[in-house]
Amino acid sequence: MTVPTSETPPPVQPVEGRVPVFLRTKAKQPIVTYVILGLTILMFGLQYLSQTLLNNVDLPFVLGGKINELILRGQIWRLITPVLLHGGILHLAFNMYALYVIGRGLEQFYGHWRYLALYLVAGYTGNVLSFLLSPNPSLGASTAIFGLAAAQGVLIFKNRKLFGGRSQSMLINLGLVLAINLSLGFSANSGIDYWGHIGGLVGGAVFAWVAGPKFMVKANNENGIELIDMVGREELRWAVLLSAGLFTAAVIGKFIAG
Repeated sequence: MTVPTSETPPPVQPVEGRVPVFLRTKAKQPIVTYVILGLTILMFGLQYLSQTLLNNVDLPFVLGGKINELILRGQIWRLITPVLLHGGILHLAFNMYALYVIGRGLEQFYGHWRYLALYLVAGYTGNVLSFLLSPNPSLGASTAIFGLAAAQGVLIFKNRKLFGGRSQSMLINLGLVLAINLSLGFSANSGIDYWGHIGGLVGGAVFAWVAGPKFMVKANNENGIELIDMVGREELRWAVLLSAGLFTAAVIGKFIAG
């Protein structure tokens, strides 16, 4: 998976010539990103150990991979656990690099808990769409990472006046990266779960549009301007309801239909 090279959006432009600009981020350190990285790498180690000791049987995947038949039997945890599993070292490396590049800056703007909710929602919606539209087993964190990429784009767009002239080029760059990655999934015999990518992208975008940071400019006592995030807990609840809730309704419909 190709990812944008910038880890965080560029500094905002001064407003009305007043400097400096103060931006109080929600999280000083991207702790959740590092925890997800460590946990995912640990799970890959368990996958490798399992295949070594059990004659190539990937026990973590057997227990937690996206396998439609088992989900239909009630093992609904398989709609989220695949984000911790990977099919090989390159698969893991690409996804963890993308998480490292995108996730650290995004978490600082979102804060720990809102960022974690975004990651889980995107991973869930990606696996749900894959469950609904693809019969193939799948695994990988790219469902969630596509959601993070979508959220980065929404963050730039919602605050484009603050980012100034660079916002357009950043959005174009991000759009091209996403388009290339999605097109790779549609190529013949790619083995990529493109429905999972699309589901993560949609879930992440909806979540970010409702609950992503929206900055307001406020005068600061230090002769500068301060950017205050106007989005609160009420928007977070609506974001989860609209993104994960709609996909959950589709899953329930499939269970009812058999």
